[in-house]
Amino acid sequence: MNKRKAAEVYPFLEAFIARKEEQIAEIEQIIERYEKKRMMEERSYQSMSALRRMFVGKKPDHHLAVEYIHYVKKPMEQIRELRAEIENARAILNESQPGDLVAVSEELAKEIK
Repeated sequence: MNKRKAAEVYPFLEAFIARKEEQIAEIEQIIERYEKKRMMEERSYQSMSALRRMFVGKKPDHHLAVEYIHYVKKPMEQIRELRAEIENARAILNESQPGDLVAVSEELAKEIK
């Protein structure tokens, strides 16, 4: 964490917050697409006859668990981290005076340079 004057950071915060919110929306869309796909696969499997199900087979539960971790759990953790960054940026924007020294994340510090 770098320390910067709040006045130096203000111009970049709105764009930073908007970009992070856009990333969150993209991740949420990816999760939603995965969940729709899983529901469609499950629905089509359930609608098959018993004989056909024997030949088609179903993904093993541990495969589904790994997919869930990859497509849902980790992206949700990423969303939590992005929301924390947004909250930090909003706190700087709303609670600091232009002359105050504020802690700035590495990513925001790169943008300011």
